[in-house]
Amino acid sequence: MGKVTGFLEVERVEPASLPPAERIKFYREFSLDLPEKELRDQGSRCMDCGIPFCQTGCPVNNIIPDWNDLVYHGRWQEAVETLHSTNNFPEFTGRICPAPCESSCVLNINSKAVTIKNIEHSIIDKAWDSGWVKPVIASHRTGKKVAVIGSGPAGLASAQQLARAGHDVVVFEKNDRVGGLLRYGIPDFKMEKHLIDRRLEQLRAEGVEFRTQQHVGVNVNAQDLLSEYDAVILSGGSEYPRDLPVAGRELDGVHFAMNFLPQQNKRVAGDHLTDQLTATGKHVVVIGGGDTGSDCVGTSIRQGALSVTQFELMPRPPEEENRPLTWPNWPMRMRTSSSQEEGCERDWAVGTKAFLGENGKIKTLRAHRLEWSKDPSSGQMKMSEIAGSEFEIPADLVLLAMGYVHPVQTGLLQQLGVALDSRGNVSANTDVYQTSVAKVFSAGDMRRGQSLVVWAIREGRQCARAVDEFLMGSSTLPR
Repeated sequence: MGKVTGFLEVERVEPASLPPAERIKFYREFSLDLPEKELRDQGSRCMDCGIPFCQTGCPVNNIIPDWNDLVYHGRWQEAVETLHSTNNFPEFTGRICPAPCESSCVLNINSKAVTIKNIEHSIIDKAWDSGWVKPVIASHRTGKKVAVIGSGPAGLASAQQLARAGHDVVVFEKNDRVGGLLRYGIPDFKMEKHLIDRRLEQLRAEGVEFRTQQHVGVNVNAQDLLSEYDAVILSGGSEYPRDLPVAGRELDGVHFAMNFLPQQNKRVAGDHLTDQLTATGKHVVVIGGGDTGSDCVGTSIRQGALSVTQFELMPRPPEEENRPLTWPNWPMRMRTSSSQEEGCERDWAVGTKAFLGENGKIKTLRAHRLEWSKDPSSGQMKMSEIAGSEFEIPADLVLLAMGYVHPVQTGLLQQLGVALDSRGNVSANTDVYQTSVAKVFSAGDMRRGQSLVVWAIREGRQCARAVDEFLMGSSTLPR
């Protein structure tokens, strides 16, 4: 490394953000960039650790020590080339990835990890600002046609890789705009959508064709695609939400998170919605403590909710993890998102008992406290209701953000007849990504289940190589 003692001399510094009272007034990103000198200093903290566990902690195996060192030396253009060698869309992951790489950083054993995520974010932003990100045009055309169904990160990554290999790629998207959950799941205050649009321009220049409002299995017959294309990639999401079947579930005002979040994204994009579901002037309860729940919190606050409460089924995690026990794995510890900082009441080990309403509309949520204990025979953690712990809170809007069970199986998957695994996902392994149906492949959440954007990019890239090998007999695309 360029500065062997950097980790001893430089403290970890993260970028500041606009204060909550200011940023809740708009839907833009609110993180403030560090000066270049500070970024270079942060890059110098990367140790000559011998075994870079950060790379194995990263699903796309980013070559993190190399681009940290290049940033330290001010060699930004080489840094973005190194970054792009493993990650098609670092501006997405640099904003919304939870950074498992930082948990795996060797410095994190007994100090503070390198600011890997922020350095990644800064490299790609500088590259775009400097005009270094250019279309990569295939030197030859193969004449092979590939249909990619779904334009989330897995679909976009596979489409870009296959176009660069010389194939004719068409991406089918059921919505009116391309991007999948990047477009209509993640709020604009976490990732602005012009970042997607400029990547789409690059992909179009590389030969990728996008067809929107093409819902394969609904208004496009899946079997027709099998007849027309040499290979088909299923890269849709895991969109079947986990429900909460308690008394009063049918009341007006109880909604899945993904009935709520996309509407605000459409409004920010300039669409006129006549019946938008909003949190304005309401007591909001978000059930689910993950990223989707956090997104509901931040959106509800910006819409002017009277109050926002977030319930989590699991007990409150510890403030700090036991690092010798957990490193280099992702630790279970207390985390507070930027949305939760903005004015959310959080409560743990809470179960929902019933929704109570008047005239068909929800007014109150009845809940109870939970006790978690380990089953002596199976070793699994089990929950039980604490007697006499019932309580009620006002609720005009309840948002269910408890995760997703598997992809929607009606329509596309039924028409193709692909085999499913025990969890209801499309069955395909990570060696060849082939489904049970000839020339049909699957990658991303539709194959692995609900997961991270960075995992979707990894699977999209690996699936692209598998498809290229299937079509051509061999491939020079990286895995």
